[in-house]
Amino acid sequence: MTRGSTSQAVSSGIVAALVGFTSSFAVVLTGIRTVGGSPDDAASALMVVCLTMGLGAIVFSLRTRMPLTLAWSTPGAALLAGAALPEGGYASAVGAFVLASVLYLLTGLVGALGRWVRRIPSAVANAMLAGVLLPLCVEPFRALVAEPAAVAPVLAPWLVLLRPARRWAVPGAFAAALVVIAVTGSLAGVGADQLVPRLTWTTPALDVSTAVALGVPLYLVTMTSQNIPGVAVLGSLGYDAPLRPVLTYAGVAGVLTAPLGGYTINMSAITAALTAGPSAHPDPGRRWVAGVAMGTTYAVLGPLAAAVAAISVAAPPGLIAAIAGVALLGAFAGSAATALHDEPHRDAAAVTFVVAASGVTYAGIGPAFWALLAGGLLLLVTRTRAPPAPGVIGRDGSRADPGPPAPRG
Repeated sequence: MTRGSTSQAVSSGIVAALVGFTSSFAVVLTGIRTVGGSPDDAASALMVVCLTMGLGAIVFSLRTRMPLTLAWSTPGAALLAGAALPEGGYASAVGAFVLASVLYLLTGLVGALGRWVRRIPSAVANAMLAGVLLPLCVEPFRALVAEPAAVAPVLAPWLVLLRPARRWAVPGAFAAALVVIAVTGSLAGVGADQLVPRLTWTTPALDVSTAVALGVPLYLVTMTSQNIPGVAVLGSLGYDAPLRPVLTYAGVAGVLTAPLGGYTINMSAITAALTAGPSAHPDPGRRWVAGVAMGTTYAVLGPLAAAVAAISVAAPPGLIAAIAGVALLGAFAGSAATALHDEPHRDAAAVTFVVAASGVTYAGIGPAFWALLAGGLLLLVTRTRAPPAPGVIGRDGSRADPGPPAPRG
């Protein structure tokens, strides 16, 4: 291994962490604030997930000699950002984080639970995610109309960078936002004490409606859109990723750090290709160095969470929502395409999507749960209506086509 190839792996890990952090930190902050957390709670959450996923990436990459990286759940944060304020306040949301973490732990320990999650049609799971993301993705354009002087300079570099350097489009928008914040004088209200990293403790509260509305969907959306695809991404690059140990770590870490805001960590799917692909190192057996570098970078970024949160609070109205919205456009497009591409499940996916996007809340339970329930019910009904057997005349008078004979041998 040459010195050049080693530095290439290290730089790939650093870039992956910087892209992952700047592309979606706004979603995490927005999600924690939406479910009742204070700015300090949001900063604490951002720091603790950076530290736990950074530590996990270092340990797993070193032990497995694979570029096995962890990340916070961006779809999970989006789910929180689109949720209603829990009746029990932030403490009940923390209780939902604990429930989701317990489910990750059980999935890692009990293989049957993981197989059950894999049986959920991808179309329905992605439709729920797309419905949750839709209201967040329209925010940049609403903010552009409401605050054009502040938001337009942020969206312009995002648009310009989409084609030549897509992965840097959202970080470019974030860099422009920092300039806007500085020019508008918004930083004048940020005190030095707000930049000091700190952790805040919130004792979890058990609230059944919040656990059902947040905890279960958080677990499902993270499993189906992060953990399982993460294994697939690494598999496509020649790595047999050990999902169950990762889930066990995520579950234990989540239970321990939920009171500090640790809502969820998972196997990386979005940035996995940056550390596991040929661009990280020509030798697949040495790409684990990129995983260690990525984990180390996240551990370094963790203490900066307080400063990032303080600057975000001081930003002009709509600015952070705009960054979060453009950061989620790719995830929305991918989820919507996957949801509606599967023709046998298209009706169920469509119902799931519109219910999730509607924002409907009933009995204190938010739209994500009702979307899954509505889509699952429609799927159950349509699946139980078996088509007529080949050659049998149906009630409408049509005759089922027996199709070509089955091949022999």
